[in-house]
Amino acid sequence: MKKYLTFSIVAVLYIIVVLWLKSYWWLIGLVVVYDLFVTEKVNWTFWKKRNGKNSSFIEWLDALIFAVIVVTFINIVFFQNYRIPTPSMEKSLLVGDHLAVSKVAYGPRLPNTPLALPFMQNVIPGTTTKSWSNIIIRPYKRAVGFGKLKNDQPFVFNFPAGDTVVMEETATSYYEIVRRTARAMRDMDGTAQRPVEFYMAAAREDVISNNTIVYRPVDRRDNYVKRCVGTPGDTIEIKLGVLYRNGSIVDGSAQQQMTYVVLTNGTSINPKTFERLNISRSDQNMRSSSVYYFPLTEENANTLAQLPNVIGVQKITANPGVREEYIFPHSSMYNWNVDNFGPIWIPSKGSSVKIDSFNICLYDRIIDVYEDNDLKIDGNDIYINGIKTDTYTFKMDYYWAMGDNRHNSADSRYWGFVPEDHVVGKPTFIWLSLDEEATGLKKIRFNRFFKKIV
Repeated sequence: MKKYLTFSIVAVLYIIVVLWLKSYWWLIGLVVVYDLFVTEKVNWTFWKKRNGKNSSFIEWLDALIFAVIVVTFINIVFFQNYRIPTPSMEKSLLVGDHLAVSKVAYGPRLPNTPLALPFMQNVIPGTTTKSWSNIIIRPYKRAVGFGKLKNDQPFVFNFPAGDTVVMEETATSYYEIVRRTARAMRDMDGTAQRPVEFYMAAAREDVISNNTIVYRPVDRRDNYVKRCVGTPGDTIEIKLGVLYRNGSIVDGSAQQQMTYVVLTNGTSINPKTFERLNISRSDQNMRSSSVYYFPLTEENANTLAQLPNVIGVQKITANPGVREEYIFPHSSMYNWNVDNFGPIWIPSKGSSVKIDSFNICLYDRIIDVYEDNDLKIDGNDIYINGIKTDTYTFKMDYYWAMGDNRHNSADSRYWGFVPEDHVVGKPTFIWLSLDEEATGLKKIRFNRFFKKIV
């Protein structure tokens, strides 16, 4: 009787999870659950004896396998650890912060590649060997969550431009490497003033022939954390470094940083001042004894301006109308830069947009890659799945992501929209924080433990 009661409890919990995740084919697993607790016909734990004493090694192995299965399930459905590797979110999140990322906040996303080694994002550590198999690749599916991604919330997502990777330079997007190569070809061609687009095919061939190129499905792309500053249907614009959403200024976080030049009277700033203001050594760009470049919060900028040997503190912003070629949408028709960008409308599921030869560069990757259509552009004519058209209806919601460290963040200004199927979860609190520049116990930032992320 006891085994039937145990089976009933486990079966009910199992069915609830399957219905929540909407993966109904997993209901076949009830047969396994029934055999585990009732009939016991198959030894599912084949590495150990069902009857009789097992060795200590087998007992440890059994405990390890059980722990891996449980933690893997928790990582997929409930929580996942994420470590901050770059300063793009300083001062809100620091390099070395370990975050607990909630999967249930926006709904757990089922793996596209279920056959993978646990706890490895895309490669086996210390190697270039991929940690997942493409034998099974499943379509996007997400269970119901406790909420929706809202503006001004930090969120973790898979890098949208990370589908194609140059293994020799994984820190840079393949697409930027191709564009960079095309720009170099243009600059070397002194006989003609052709646009970068003219060199793209040759640049792509050069990058592919001289490097190892791999493809990664959505859930195996690198994880990024940024702040959501635009949700579906919003219009985003940046003017002189100030962010506008739907025509209104977005109040920046008190921890938001911009790059400043700090001028002194010829004497150096006391290093203790940097320590007191939590300005890391990696951020201390000293051009001379009287010229510094820092990413600073507004509060830190005002504090430095009060120092007796500081004669000037000036925020650095790019001029309007000066195009930066590495800025999205990478088209000569848009003179946008990191501090003067947009306006740009963020697509929402089911909405339609008029497309033409001028604005197709804003949405071509959505149409062709994220939503898996066959897009062809012939002069001023646009063909989607072989049909000439001047409108497109979006299949997914999209988001706009920016780092709080505005001049040191590879975000949507560089590669565009974040599709909903790339959203991983919501960072909720810091459970561990290690300062890579410190030593001894100072390496552990105890004051950041269990700090809520806002």
